[in-house]
Amino acid sequence: MLRIRRIYDNVLPVNKSTLNQVQEILRSQFSGADEKEIEHIAEKLRNPFKQRFRTILFVAESIKARVRGFAMLLHEPELHFAYLDWIAAAAGRAGGGIGGALYDRIRREATALKVQGLFFECLPDDANACPDATQLKQNRARLRFYERYGARPIVNTAYESPVKTEDSCMPHLIYDDLGTAKALKKKFARQVVRAILERKYADYCPADYVEKVVASFREDPIRLRDFRYVKPEAVVTAVEGRSEEQIALIINDRHDIHHVNERGYVESPVRVKSILSAIEPSGMFTTIKPRPFPDKHLHAVHDADFVSYLKRACAEVPAGKSLYPYIFPIRNKTRPPKEPSVLSGYYCIDTFTPINANAYLAARRSVDCALTASREILDGRRIAYALIRPPGHHAERRSFGGFCYFNNNSIAAQYLCAHGKVAILDVDYHHGNGGQDIFYRRSDVLTVSIHGHPKFAYPYFCGFEDEHGEGDGEGFNLNLPLPEAVDGERYRKALTRGLRRIEEYQPQFLIIGLGLDTARGDPTGTWSLSVKDFSANGRMIGSLGLPMVVIQEGGYRTQTLGKNSLAFFRGLVEGAGRWADSRHASNHRVHGVTFRDTIVPEDGQRVRRLIEITGFFHPEEVAVAEELVVERLEKGAASGYHFIMGDHYGRLVGYTCFGPVPCTTSSYDLYWIAVHPDFQGRGLGRRLLVESERRIKAAGGSRIYVDTSQRVQYASTRAFYENCGYRLETVLKDFYAAGDGKAIYCKSLI
Repeated sequence: MLRIRRIYDNVLPVNKSTLNQVQEILRSQFSGADEKEIEHIAEKLRNPFKQRFRTILFVAESIKARVRGFAMLLHEPELHFAYLDWIAAAAGRAGGGIGGALYDRIRREATALKVQGLFFECLPDDANACPDATQLKQNRARLRFYERYGARPIVNTAYESPVKTEDSCMPHLIYDDLGTAKALKKKFARQVVRAILERKYADYCPADYVEKVVASFREDPIRLRDFRYVKPEAVVTAVEGRSEEQIALIINDRHDIHHVNERGYVESPVRVKSILSAIEPSGMFTTIKPRPFPDKHLHAVHDADFVSYLKRACAEVPAGKSLYPYIFPIRNKTRPPKEPSVLSGYYCIDTFTPINANAYLAARRSVDCALTASREILDGRRIAYALIRPPGHHAERRSFGGFCYFNNNSIAAQYLCAHGKVAILDVDYHHGNGGQDIFYRRSDVLTVSIHGHPKFAYPYFCGFEDEHGEGDGEGFNLNLPLPEAVDGERYRKALTRGLRRIEEYQPQFLIIGLGLDTARGDPTGTWSLSVKDFSANGRMIGSLGLPMVVIQEGGYRTQTLGKNSLAFFRGLVEGAGRWADSRHASNHRVHGVTFRDTIVPEDGQRVRRLIEITGFFHPEEVAVAEELVVERLEKGAASGYHFIMGDHYGRLVGYTCFGPVPCTTSSYDLYWIAVHPDFQGRGLGRRLLVESERRIKAAGGSRIYVDTSQRVQYASTRAFYENCGYRLETVLKDFYAAGDGKAIYCKSLI
C-alpha cells in the first residue's frame, strides 16, 4: 500500500529520512545529476524562492516509510507556470504504477496552482539524436507515458540545440496543457523558456545561448509534435481536483463511559457525536485508532502523587456515583487530608468536576489520543485532530477542574518538545490555566490563550494580561483576555496578536486547544462567533504553515458544534494551503517590543540574566551591570544612571544605560547596551540606541560618548556604532590590557 505525501521541510526526523532516500534515488537513477543540486534539496524546501522557483516535493512511500518514488515540482507564481524538475521511481519499482500516481498528483497540484501550463524535459526518442539503444528505449517509453496525458515535445525551436559542441542527446521541452486544450502562446512560451534557462541552468547556459533559444520560439501559437504513440482520442484530458492530505482523526473510543447523567452537566457524550456527524461525511478526515502510551508521559507533566490520587480515587467510587469537592484546604504538601471528600478539594479547583468510576479511564484514553495525534505529526502528517472528552486544558500540574483531569495539550507539547519548539494556542472561551501553570517557567513551550477576562469568566484566579511567565519562562506566556461581548471581528484582532507572537517564536509545532464554546449561544460563554467566524479563524491559524495537533476542549451547544467544527477545519486546511502556495519567507522584524524608562526591583536579576546569556561579558562586568540597576533603584535620578528597557511580552530582551558626564554641560556617556541573542541582528539594538538618543537630546544632551574594546571579538560592536553614526574619536592603547586598547566613539546630536 502506497501513500503520496508532500514534504515541506527536513525538520522532522521522518522527513530527514525521507529526503535521504530521495537523494539516494537521484544518485542511483541519474548518474549525471549534479551532486550539489542533490545536496541542496532540503534548502530549496526551506527557502522556496532562492532560485526564484518554489520547490514542491511529493513522495510515494510504503506504510513502513520506504520511499518508492518521488516527484519535484517547481512553481513560478508570477509567470504562472510549473516545471516538473524530477520524477523517478526507486530501483526495481518502475512499472508498478508509481510514476502514474505521482504524475497524476503533480497535475492536480499544478491545476490547483492555476498555472497556464506544466513544462518539463524529456530526452529524445529519435535514433539520430540518441544513439544508445538502451537509453533510446527508455526515452520512448517515457514519451509514450506522457502522451497519454496529451503532453508532447515543442517543435521547430532551438531548445534541443547543444550548449557546448560536445553536448549530445539534448532534451525536448514538453508541454502539458493540463486538459485545458489551450494553445501555447509565443509570448508566454518565451517567458517560460527564459526563466528555465536563466534560473535552473544559470551556471551552464551563457547569455547568448539563452537569447538564441528564446528567439527561436517564433510561431504563434507554438507547435507541439504530432501524436506518435497514442491516439488523440485516447488522451486523458481531465484533471481531478487537488487532493488535500487527509486530517488524521483520533477519537476517544472510551469517552462515553464518562457520562455524568445529572441535570445541568453539559460535558456529555453527545458532544462527540455532534461533531462526528458533521465532519465524517466531509471526506477531509481519516480515522486512526488510538495507540496506548506509557504513564511516563503523564508524569512528565503532572506530579506523581496527583496522578496516583486520581487513579485510586476514581477506582474507589461506586459505579453510578460521583464525588464532588466541597472543602478546599490550603495545600500543605507534607500533610494532605485523609478524608476522601476533603482530599478531592486538595487536588481540585472547583465544585463541579466530579470523581467517579470512569473519569480516570476516559481521561487516560484522551491522553493516548493526544499522543497518537502527536505521533502522526512526527510521522509526517501536517494536521491531526484528537476528538476527545473529557477535555484537559484546565488541569494543572497537580490539580484538576473545569471538567478536565489531565492536560492533553501540555502532554502533547511535552512529547513534541524532544523534536523542536512548541507553541500552544488555546482558543477556548475559558483561560488555559493548566498550560500556563505547567510551562510558566519554561521557554521551550510558548503558551498563548485567548479567553474571557477572569473578572467574569472561569477559572477567575488567572488569565490576566500581566502574567508573562517567570525565570526562564518570562515572556513565553501570553494572555489575551477579552470582554463579555465579543463578535468575530473583535476576536480576530486578538487572534492576530496571538498569531504574530507565535510567528516570532518560530516553533516547529503548533498545538491548538480547540474550544467551540466561543460560539453564539453556548451555555458556558457569552460571545457570539458564527460559522463564518470559525472558518476565518481556521484560515488565519492555518496560514502559519506549521504542523498542527488540534485537541478538542470545550463547546457545549450541541446544535452548532458540528457545523462550527467543520467550518474551522475547512478554514484551517485552506489557510495551510494558502501558506504552501505563497512566498512564506519568515518575517525578521520584531513585533511586541515596548520601551520603558522606569526601573522595577525585578530588573536587577533580569539585567544580570540578560548580560550572562549574551556570553559576551566577564563575571565582573555582569556584576557591575546589576549594581547600576540597584543604585538607580536606591538613589533615583541622583544616581546619574538612566535606563531604557526593551520588553518583549514581559521579557527583558534588551536595554541601555546612560548618564551625563560629570563636569560637562551637555555630554553623555552610553555605559551599556545589550541585546538578547534571540533578537540580535533584528534591529532591536538600533531601536534602543535611537530611543536613548531621543531622551538624551530631550534632556539637553548634545554629544554622546561610548567606548569599547579593540579586541577582535568586539569588531561587530564597533561596526554597529559606526553604522549608527558614531565616529571614532581616539584610541587609548593598551588601556584594558597589553594589546587591548579602548576605542572611544562620539556622536553629535546637534
